[in-house]
Amino acid sequence: MKDIHVGVVGTGIYLPEKTRTAKEIAEATNGNWTEENIVRKLGIKKVYVPSDEDGTQEMALKAAKDVLRKTGTDPKEIDVILDIGEEWKEYPLTTSALYVQGELGAINAWGVDLQNRCATCLSAFKMAKDMMLADKEVKNVLIVGGYRNGDFVDYSDPNMSMMYNLSAGGGAVLLRKNYGRNLLLESHLIADGTLARTAGVEIGGTKNPITKDNLDKAYKSLRLMQPQKMKDRLNEVSVPNWFTCIDKALSKSGYSRKDLDYLAILHIKRSGHEGMVSELGLSPEQTVYLEEYGHMGQLDQILSLDLALKEGKVQEGSLIALIAAGIGYVWGASVIRWGETDEHN
Repeated sequence: MKDIHVGVVGTGIYLPEKTRTAKEIAEATNGNWTEENIVRKLGIKKVYVPSDEDGTQEMALKAAKDVLRKTGTDPKEIDVILDIGEEWKEYPLTTSALYVQGELGAINAWGVDLQNRCATCLSAFKMAKDMMLADKEVKNVLIVGGYRNGDFVDYSDPNMSMMYNLSAGGGAVLLRKNYGRNLLLESHLIADGTLARTAGVEIGGTKNPITKDNLDKAYKSLRLMQPQKMKDRLNEVSVPNWFTCIDKALSKSGYSRKDLDYLAILHIKRSGHEGMVSELGLSPEQTVYLEEYGHMGQLDQILSLDLALKEGKVQEGSLIALIAAGIGYVWGASVIRWGETDEHN
């Protein structure tokens, strides 16, 4: 075993009480989609809907409290907080990591907000590990975030079907240097900035500010701004980039696809999920399809790992690949070896 390694101590999850069913989503599309196809094709049975009290920062805080409670960790032990929550939050230009730090009482930690859309969790994994290996003073890193981008979805827009699955919640992961278990191994990410402005919130920034004339549209303006360009480019590169990330993360970790035991994958349409699981030589039992949760953005990997541990799909010795893609566009994969460290590490 190497002298320095990074382990996953535990996960924390927060889910709002209210949900939106496939039937309700279908009704909101004004006849463009049936309930049957929302379930069968898009793979959505329900998504979580935030209350007025479920702000992005507040949900992150609740997930952080959950992981500290489950792992018996004193917040004063935390050295760094990496907040991966979205920019859509209670108050613009406030720092989510510092809100969590203050409310937790993590008085010995500093914090920073990170953004890589739905790939932010994996970006944070890589950054946290690199930071912990490089800085002898950093021993415990809390990765945490909240997500409620579904507020912006216009279900009547046929181009937005890929975002009908947007859900709400909070997620957290606690990493510890030389933990001796659940090793965070290597990550690999690929970016394609030619897609940087093909999707996003169209109204509300400096380029297209909110006015009295566009107010009604502004809060439903998360959309594909260049749908054909995005579709054509993703059809060309998305699947190859994803598998490149998986294979390189595994290879850098000293493994290959045949060693994989569990895939923590973000929510995507059913056919895409099934195709990826099959291509990797896995069975449906070696993943969790998040049809009962929807897509909580960059928190999906945390949720999938949390569910897998509860359901016994991840056990001592399991090799896990966590994968994600974020608009902009970024693809990524990280590898975790669950259980006690061994000579391979």
